[in-house]
Amino acid sequence: MSALVSLQSVSMVYGRGADAVRAIEDVTLDIAKGEFIAVVGPSGCGKSSLMKLISGLHLPSEGRLTIEGRPVTGPLKSVGMAFQNSNLLPWRNAINNVLLPLEIVQPHRSRIRSERAQYRAQALKLLESVGLAGFAEKHPWELSGGMQQRASICRALIHEPEILMLDEPFGALDAFTREELWCTLRDIQQQRKVTVMLVTHDLREAVFLADTVYVMSNRPGRIVMRREVGLPRPRDLEVTYTPEFQSIVHDLRACIGGRH
Repeated sequence: MSALVSLQSVSMVYGRGADAVRAIEDVTLDIAKGEFIAVVGPSGCGKSSLMKLISGLHLPSEGRLTIEGRPVTGPLKSVGMAFQNSNLLPWRNAINNVLLPLEIVQPHRSRIRSERAQYRAQALKLLESVGLAGFAEKHPWELSGGMQQRASICRALIHEPEILMLDEPFGALDAFTREELWCTLRDIQQQRKVTVMLVTHDLREAVFLADTVYVMSNRPGRIVMRREVGLPRPRDLEVTYTPEFQSIVHDLRACIGGRH
């Protein structure tokens, strides 16, 4: 199966000359269409830099990066992104926050005025799918942290991206809410077959959600381990208590601990 995303010996540098910082070095990995990958590793190892590369927000200093066989030359419209901070606009209610990308990304930008009712129905359906039916008119300050993150994920999905990039999306939430949102994300990915890249510090989160987990080294970030999860899908939270699950988490932790 051909890769949707392919990185071949990719390195990335911030800055120039004496101030240059090598963030990523000689990374080679492929992401298949519909695959869910997670990237873990110590703080500052280049996990978020890898995400910037794949989304086209930063170009490689060396190596080759392609999406569907085409070199990445700038920011990609086919990517949706969500972060640890939901970044919802406080003056917009939930549904208008979700609709925001459609006001920016073509071809939706040209159509949103004339087709607003259809787009609004699409946004309502998305909010309903993540358990936010009845909260469309609420503003961010009227929503819990978990609800804000659900709305943020809807906003990342509204323009039907091919790739969903998630940078520590549940890191600021309590354990119970976090596990609830794992299940929400699991269901979204199953229904939409969207390709997902998750950056996380939480090894349990990575193993529960991903098909493949990559471990990165300290800066400059290199891939030091590729681990296929292999646990059958659909997964429920009970799987996190099984020896198979805990064994994978242990291997990942040993790799991170042993190399840094």
